[in-house]
Amino acid sequence: MTTISIKGMSCPHCVASVKKALEEIPGISRVKVNLENAEASYEGDVNAEVVKKGIARIGFEVTSE
Repeated sequence: MTTISIKGMSCPHCVASVKKALEEIPGISRVKVNLENAEASYEGDVNAEVVKKGIARIGFEVTSE
């Protein structure tokens, strides 16, 4: 599993948006998003830039991989 930190999540709607955005990226599965820790975890071998762009597209920022 890959875990990334995400800046900007503040509510359950944010969690749902991040989860959906990650699930829409080909090659990613088993997405889990934790609001309290501001993190998302997923399985899959996907380029980090693709993940960053997918998260940025919905208004959040990946702060670490």
